[in-house]
Amino acid sequence: MSENQNLLAEQRRALILDEVRRRGGVRVNELTRKLGVSDMTVRRDLDALARQGVLEKVHGGAVPVVEASTHEPGFEAKSGLELTAKEDIARAAARLVAPGSAIALSGGTTTYALAHHLVDVPDLTVVTNSVRVADVFHTAQRTSGQRQGAATVVLTGGVRTPSDSLVGPVADQAIAALHFDVLFLGVHGISAEAGLSTPNLAEAETNRRLVQSARRVVVVADHTKWGVVGLSSFATLEQVDTLVTDAGLPPGARAEIAEHLRLVVAGEPSQEAPQEPAQEPAGSAEPVEEPAG
Repeated sequence: MSENQNLLAEQRRALILDEVRRRGGVRVNELTRKLGVSDMTVRRDLDALARQGVLEKVHGGAVPVVEASTHEPGFEAKSGLELTAKEDIARAAARLVAPGSAIALSGGTTTYALAHHLVDVPDLTVVTNSVRVADVFHTAQRTSGQRQGAATVVLTGGVRTPSDSLVGPVADQAIAALHFDVLFLGVHGISAEAGLSTPNLAEAETNRRLVQSARRVVVVADHTKWGVVGLSSFATLEQVDTLVTDAGLPPGARAEIAEHLRLVVAGEPSQEAPQEPAQEPAGSAEPVEEPAG
């Protein structure tokens, strides 16, 4: 029996997507042999990936979706994708936040999930250019009252993007005057060659300012973001301290990423890690960390 038969559905689909992107297309019978699963299982996986919009089914197999590098999905379109992965990532990333620290959260559905795990961390100062993230803290404070230790939230101004982020010169100027212990950054795409990228030019510039103002940069991105390249790059992998991703990331991608930065894989069986203070250098234990090199 192939060891791939024991893979979780998300891990198996990540391997399929990686194969499609790497080879430019695969056939169903090739995937059944490679993964050691039935024809019906592969077809269900292809249906699920096609619904996510990350590949296109063709007769007998699948090919990559040819998507313009300027295409920017809206918040609602992205919010229903990879829900389990985003929740795993959010829980793991929240353990990196120490009470009393100054953090920044960029726009995105994964940082939005993270915000829900941070509302009870005392005495945070949260800077964000995400209307959705700011609303999470505002709603929590409105429903529970102005309790002691509630977060102080600073929402930058700017022009609203389809993903409900505020970008442009107003946001850039506000961010440039600030300094964060740690930045949690959502991304449209991440790759070894292009680094972190987005289809929105103004958002790219605002993200550059966020990176420049942070002592530490933590990217929160599910496995489907690996290998995706948007119109504009705004940071290299060397500018990132930690990537928190999910168990769907294929082994080859894990090894490649770990050559550049610290990799934390959430959602895999592991001992619970102690909280790492945001102001301390990277080095303490975290959930399922891939060794560099």
